[in-house]
Amino acid sequence: MPVQESVLETWSQQGSIQQSAATYQAIKKVLEDARAPYHNRAFNVFLQGSYGNDTNIRADSDVDIVICTSEVFYFNTDNLDTAAKANFERRHPGSAQYTYQQFRTEVLSWLTKTYGSDVVPGKKAITIKPNSTRRKADVLVCANFRHYWSFDSDQSENYDLGIVFWKPDGTRIVNFPKQHSENCTTKHQSTNGWLKPTVRALKNMRNRMIDIGVLESGIAPSYYLEGLLSNVPNDRFGQSFQNTFTRCIQYIGGADLTAFTCMNGIHWLVRDNHEVCWASANCSTFLRALENYWRNPG
Repeated sequence: MPVQESVLETWSQQGSIQQSAATYQAIKKVLEDARAPYHNRAFNVFLQGSYGNDTNIRADSDVDIVICTSEVFYFNTDNLDTAAKANFERRHPGSAQYTYQQFRTEVLSWLTKTYGSDVVPGKKAITIKPNSTRRKADVLVCANFRHYWSFDSDQSENYDLGIVFWKPDGTRIVNFPKQHSENCTTKHQSTNGWLKPTVRALKNMRNRMIDIGVLESGIAPSYYLEGLLSNVPNDRFGQSFQNTFTRCIQYIGGADLTAFTCMNGIHWLVRDNHEVCWASANCSTFLRALENYWRNPG
């Protein structure tokens, strides 16, 4: 017997957002302070992750904040032909005087000056520890990234705008959070409001599987669960949560997962040895556990 509808309904509810919203606004104010060493540089601050996309559950604690400089951009021109690359190089010659690393150093310095020992630099984001009025926050420092598809002239260039940052070992990571958020909203509307509650229920189901020991922690990050459901046809959602999960699981079980994309619609969802893709073994492990749990939740 599948998970009861009442349980799924409870799992579908959004977690508290008041303290998370207050945390975001407080840190955003600090990042945008005119006294910051980078204040004369072009940048913007925005939310990403579950709180930014309204898919947060009660167990979610981190607030994911992005500060992105547009003072400089990095790029990928691999899809351009020889003539288009020549057009690009004529339009954008040489190297920028301001770099991502300078920006990150300045942001880290300013956050440390403001929050002191509560600031912990990580491999990806800068963590700000929680206190009685603030949730734990991860501040991702990044720069604009352009993935070019064409460049016919100065007036005709086509690219996807994303973000880029580097890990301490030099690994470059590119992602497209605004496309993710826009596609999440569009899919939610196209499923008559079923997508985001279903994502939240699936995240709680994953947590339950971890709690009872049928799934290891870290196998199925929320980002990939959102991507997984984004590939399911809209008509598989609706009527009830039991009906939605039954039809979604059936569809995913018979689909070619190598053709699935992340929610941003740009990266593949399942690929090995890619920083932003779900490892195929982990995806398979999760789906087996999900199917077994759905049939027999215990």
